Amino acid sequence: MATANAPSPSGSQLSEAQDFLAKYPDVEAIDIILTDFHGIGRGKTIRRHELEGIYKSGRGLPSSLFGQDVSGEDVDDCGLVQTGGGGDCRCWPVPGTLGYLPHTGRGQLLIAMYEEDGAPHDVDPRNVFGAQVKRAENLGFYPMGAFELEFYLVDQTPDAQGLYHPASYAITKRRSKLRNTMSVDEIDEMSPLFDAVYEGAKHLDLTLETLISEYGPGQYEMTIRYRDLMRAADDVIIAKRLIRTVARRFGKEAVFMPKPFGNEAGSGMHLHLSLAGQDGNNLFADQADGSLSPLMLNAIGGIRGTIGETMLLLAPFMNSWRRFASAMYSPASDDWGVENRTVALRVPGTPGKTRHFEHRIAGVDANPYLVAAVTLGAALDGIEGKIDPGKPCEDEIGEAKAPNNLPRHWLEAIDEFAASDFNKRTLGGRFHIAFTKIKQAEYEQMALKVSAAEWEYYGFSV
Repeated sequence: MATANAPSPSGSQLSEAQDFLAKYPDVEAIDIILTDFHGIGRGKTIRRHELEGIYKSGRGLPSSLFGQDVSGEDVDDCGLVQTGGGGDCRCWPVPGTLGYLPHTGRGQLLIAMYEEDGAPHDVDPRNVFGAQVKRAENLGFYPMGAFELEFYLVDQTPDAQGLYHPASYAITKRRSKLRNTMSVDEIDEMSPLFDAVYEGAKHLDLTLETLISEYGPGQYEMTIRYRDLMRAADDVIIAKRLIRTVARRFGKEAVFMPKPFGNEAGSGMHLHLSLAGQDGNNLFADQADGSLSPLMLNAIGGIRGTIGETMLLLAPFMNSWRRFASAMYSPASDDWGVENRTVALRVPGTPGKTRHFEHRIAGVDANPYLVAAVTLGAALDGIEGKIDPGKPCEDEIGEAKAPNNLPRHWLEAIDEFAASDFNKRTLGGRFHIAFTKIKQAEYEQMALKVSAAEWEYYGFSV
């Protein structure tokens, strides 16, 4: 049982807290963050003198946090809502995630939930993913990866009609409505904000890499360094919060809604994945004759067979589905190809030892732990079953794709997720039921919302 001063079931070490307190003697508060089903950070801000206690004996939080919809409302029939005495479960630090946010003056620590006997809580999304990582390791595979994050920056204050607009620049305060795709001047105009983001990353063991001005006005993309896949998923949680908190201090908001502007590009969260062996070598590396790895092709085959069932995790909200209205850069399909950005599963063209594939469907609103869980789980199924991925797609941008069997809208995705044996097996029975019920409740709530567009088109004319 995990009691006071017992070993941490997460593997965290007290020395991490002690080193942090010594390095940052002026820090008086630390945000402790538990990631819920929706990728939202729930937790507390603790004082400096409380930090060591979390490493010694954990911290109690209610497991009912996982029974809430995206707005924080309890979903009564999900099976996770607090009942009886409402006792807490114990949360422990995620090793390596204690860091400092210089622009806030506070520390930050990710935590994960465990039972009193030290077993991982079965509906914590990080633990759900952890079960698939353990499965991979039992097979002799070590998952490696990285995520790319696309997002918009908007001004904090909406206009007179209540609409938000792409952010004015941090340096000149000008506002551009042009796309400025991959413009280095666009990045320079916003450089004070991004300089603060990169400075914060230094204190969070977060290696942010390439920054580009993306396709939409006010849209940007950041890549994160490739590393073990569990930490890569942690990196997304850390990076999104870092970008958000910095943007606020510049009078702007970072928007991770995948389609904030109907006529502009959507924002995705591409996952790059490979498997290493026990010696650290990439098992997806090309064969001696230059051909693609059979192991990687089997992994792609496994994922192709489950994309439809997992779309609710890749596109979890109503707004997520607006991103697929124009599929030029947001493929809603189950195809694959080499150096082809029209497909769902892309094998980058660079050959050799660094070969991997890119899962391109998930929106930036998706929970990275859950995206990684079903992607890795399906890849392992494909490897174990030696599933053939089929012929690669050779379509070009602008060509019409053949119909596929993926769900066409949010409600259909909810139904397919609910009926999926793969999801039950990969995510666990309790998680599967709870996530289904929560998404059904969200759908029913959103179905009652009447939009301004409906008033404009139908209010006084039909």
